[in-house]
Formats: sequence, structure tokens, C-alpha cells
Amino acid sequence: MFLNKRFYLITIGIICCFLTGYVSTFLFTTAQILFGLLMIACGYEYFRLFRNNGTVRCTRECSDRFSNGDDNPVKLHLENTYTFPVSLQIIDEIPAIFQNRDILFQLKMEKEDTKLLTYMLRPVKRGVYEFGKVNVLVTSGLGLISRRIVTGAPCKVAVYPAYQCLRKYELIAISSKLTDTGQKRIRKIGQQLEPDQIRDYVKGDDYRTINWKATARRSKLMVNVFQEERAQNVYCLIDKGRPMQTAFERMSLLDYAINASLALSHVSMIKGDKVGLLTFEKQQETLIPASRQSGQMQRILEALYGQNSTFSESDFSALYQSVTKHIKTRGLLIIYTNFDTVSAMQRQLTFLSMLAKKHTVIVVFFENTELHELTGRHPANKTEAYQQVIAEKMEYEKSLIVSKLRKHNIIAILTHPSQLTMDVINKYLEIKAQGLS
Repeated sequence: MFLNKRFYLITIGIICCFLTGYVSTFLFTTAQILFGLLMIACGYEYFRLFRNNGTVRCTRECSDRFSNGDDNPVKLHLENTYTFPVSLQIIDEIPAIFQNRDILFQLKMEKEDTKLLTYMLRPVKRGVYEFGKVNVLVTSGLGLISRRIVTGAPCKVAVYPAYQCLRKYELIAISSKLTDTGQKRIRKIGQQLEPDQIRDYVKGDDYRTINWKATARRSKLMVNVFQEERAQNVYCLIDKGRPMQTAFERMSLLDYAINASLALSHVSMIKGDKVGLLTFEKQQETLIPASRQSGQMQRILEALYGQNSTFSESDFSALYQSVTKHIKTRGLLIIYTNFDTVSAMQRQLTFLSMLAKKHTVIVVFFENTELHELTGRHPANKTEAYQQVIAEKMEYEKSLIVSKLRKHNIIAILTHPSQLTMDVINKYLEIKAQGLS
């Protein structure tokens, strides 16, 4: 049983009446009457809440898997079996890792009523999360005391890489709509043919291949002749070293790279390519050979779920040896890493250049968002001016890294973490359409 705020306010008023009773006998008698009425009201409400056969039941409904970096719905099903209306305060014991203490709902329910509450949770780290029980504080119409009901069952959910967005990128690509930012158009995917030439229509040609613009110009039916796109091996190579542990909006760059790899693998399989995965740090950690088999995406998802870092320095020479040993045919390699300085990139350039001779290599690394914000400010004093100069110098080094990589026939993508997935998919589709790999 819990005493509510209303009980304490009334009690303070009664105490004031007792204190002023030394001056007036009437106020003292009034205080005695009010105190008696308060006790009777509390007893009545206690009997209704505790001695009544009614209760409030709550069951939690959520997926066994959460998508990392996405909003995941959690539903609370409430049932009031009391024969009178009640006011509720509902506190769900969410996993401590969320550090979210405002999952508190206040609502009223009519007698023998049911309701559904839905809220969202956004995890930023892979792993197993544990929910506790649901605490419900029930108050009747008087609002003097509350009954605490502990209901619901504890449960565990596994947080996987961002699988919720897979369908979204697939639909955006197929419909060729603009991205949410309104800045880029993603290339259309979903068909396995690209137009090769235009010729005269002959009987038996598929009417869906008619080129109406060419038909209007020539005043006779013209059709597109299509050439089958060439399938290729697409590998996502994820650096799990120390630089990838930098956080953006509470989620590490490693997790952004994992989410992007999952989305790119899904789109690549739709385009008819074989997809594979390789993660590395001091040495090769995980290798999934490229394949188009039906269970390939599930294997990649499970492998990405278990990736962790020891915060060591990554060895690109070991990466080169692993690629040379296990990837025999030419393919597209997307390497997710992070270079902050030209010297850091220069140490790995030899191995990246050797990979670029055998494969089409895309190196993906990240903008420092805090530095970018700093360069856009107007300095208010000398200290801020010095900080801005250093920030501009570091941003210039990032652009210098891009130019140096491109000079060695390496495609470089310098991207904002939040735009990583869309930028990588766009670049892949561009390469696919041009047949550069």
C-alpha cells in the first residue's frame, strides 16, 4: 500500500487545524472530525482495492528480436477486472542498458475495461536485453491510497543488426523514390536486365520492351534489346579495430558498419550478386564465402550479431593475406574502416593498393561530426579560433585521404554515420549499372 499526494495534503491541512485549535475550540473540533473522516475514507478505499476480488492484469508483447538503431515497439495489454473505474500508474521495468527512467504511463480505466499501450525502444548496442516485470499502481476515485500490483512476466530479447530497414531500402530502390533526406535518388533495382540497344520491332517481341520515345521519333515500333547483367561477388570487409569504436548518437561506428553491411547484402542479393562477409582486427575473425543460397542472409545476420572488438590496432596485411587466400575470383570489396589522419591511411595504403589490383575496392570511412559542427561556428575568442583552425586542418586531412585513395584506383566514400547505409547502397548500384566491377 502507498499513500498518495492527496493524502499528505489533507493531512497537512488537518494538522494546521489542530495547531490553530489552541486559539479556537471550533477549529480543534473540526480537525478531529476531519481526521476521523480521513481514516474512514482510507479504510473504505483500502477495502475496495485490497478486499475486492478485482485486480489489474498486464501482459507485455514484444518481438524476440530487436533491430539495433531502430525504434522497436513494445505493447502493454491492460485488463481491469474491478467493478469500478480506477486510475493507473504503469511502470515497465525495461532493461537497465537503456538508462531510460521515464517509461511511466498514467491513465484511467472504466470498470471491466481493456486498453493497449504502445511505446518505442531504440537500442544502440547488440546483445541480450532483459525486461523485468510491470508495476501497476491502482487508485480508486478517492485517490488517497494506491495498491501496487506486480504483473507481467520477465523476458529476454536479442538485439540484432538493423534488419527492420531491409524492406525499406528494397522498396525505395524498386520505386526509385527519394531518400528521407531529399538529397539523393537511389537507383532502381529489382530487374536483372539493362538496356543494350534499340532495334525495330519484329513479331513475337514482348510489347513491354517497346521504347515509346524512339517509336515516336522513327514513326515505327522500336524495342529495347536487353543484356543480362553480370553477377559478381560482393564482400563486406569490416574493420573491428579501435578507430571503429568511436560513438555517434550513442552507437559505435562498428555498429553502423554492421547495419550497412546487412542492408547492402540484402540489396546485392536482389540484384543477383553473391554476397559474403569478412571481419578482421589483428587477424581474420569471421569469413562467410560469397553465395546466393536462400539461407545466406540468415548466416550473415547471425555472424554480424556476434561481432565484438578487443580495441586493438587492425592489421591490413592480415586482411590482404585472407582475401588473397579465400577470395580467388575478382569481386567488389567494401571495406568499412576509419582513418583520422593521412599518416594512418598511408600505413595501410600498400595493402589497399594490392587489393585494388585484383578487385574493385571501396573504402568507407567517416566524417567527424563534432569537428564539422565546430568549423561552422563563428569563434568568440582566441581559444575557439585555435580550435576551429585545428578542426579545419583535420577536415582537410579527410579530404586529402579521399584524393590519395582515388589516385591508387580505390573508390573512397567519406560519409556521415547516419548516411552510411544509403551512401554505400548508392555507390554499389552506380558501380553495378556501369559494370565497373
